[in-house]
Amino acid sequence: MSTISTKVNHGNFFEDFTIGQKIIHPLDRTISDGDVSFYTALTGSRFALHSSDVLAREFGYKKRPLDDMLVFHLTFGKSVQDISLNAIANLGYAEVSFANPVFVGDTVRLETQVIGLKENSSGKSGVVYVHSLGYNQNKEEVLNLKRWVMVHKKDPSVKSNINEVPSFDKTTQIASKISIPSLGNINTQKTGGEYFFEDYEIGERINHSEGITVDNSDHTLATKLYQNNAKVHFDDYMMKRTPVGQRLMYGGHVISIVRSISFNGLQNAQWIYSINAGAHCNPTFAGDTIYAYTEVLEKIEVNRDDIALLRLRSVGLKNMQAKDCTCLKNDEGKYNKNVVLDLDYTVVIPKKNR
Repeated sequence: MSTISTKVNHGNFFEDFTIGQKIIHPLDRTISDGDVSFYTALTGSRFALHSSDVLAREFGYKKRPLDDMLVFHLTFGKSVQDISLNAIANLGYAEVSFANPVFVGDTVRLETQVIGLKENSSGKSGVVYVHSLGYNQNKEEVLNLKRWVMVHKKDPSVKSNINEVPSFDKTTQIASKISIPSLGNINTQKTGGEYFFEDYEIGERINHSEGITVDNSDHTLATKLYQNNAKVHFDDYMMKRTPVGQRLMYGGHVISIVRSISFNGLQNAQWIYSINAGAHCNPTFAGDTIYAYTEVLEKIEVNRDDIALLRLRSVGLKNMQAKDCTCLKNDEGKYNKNVVLDLDYTVVIPKKNR
């Protein structure tokens, strides 16, 4: 009779985490042109800086940098097997920043520290709060990320009643130096957009006109590209036996789809400076069509005359066009069923040509 091996990694459950625990994740990732092309194919992203080496050199780069959300996914994906293999859902993000650009040929890695734990009242699961730092091969920081994820318990009958929830800054602090080259005049024909920092107004709402229907193959291949192996995205047999009855779309991919849709109206906002807060409000499934709108929350000047910052709120909707969404939450304060993403983030955008 065969002996059952213990070599298989079944992932961590809620009870396996302790506050202050540090994890150095395996599987460093060297990024290729194929990764970039595949990401474009799966998201439809059109931001010009990430599409053209010629334009990137005009902007002062040696070559085109990676889309910030691709950096997010490829780096974040390292944490899944240690943090969220047994996740029920990734719940939110805070204080996410991108300190340095990443280029094809760079190798990224990730380290994580557990900063909070909260057992759910049901006793069946708990929320794990983590702070992750991503680095390139030169030990330069490329991603700073805080997130919280709901994870199954190994033994629901044993309660810990732990309830240590960290606090988060409402917005990410603006650094004294932004790692973007000094920009000359912007060729709007190449970027596809004529609007600059001065053209946006606080309180303005942009109803992005396009919708993207996400197929099973789209979100599955995207999540594989990121080496995110969370069971809820891949194990259809398991998920059919859950209340939702099917695989969940990776919430980060929803962010990428919303970011892609936002191009129409924000063409020159080509850099994500930070993600201040984000919530996956309702699950998204294959076959859903994603729409989005963006509100301008704040205009931020920095100590440069070529760029400034816009703090934005992008809302992702499933199976509802942006123009038809007039209320995010119901009378009980819960998100309406069509709202799948509520993202507060800050972008860098050029000022008008001088």
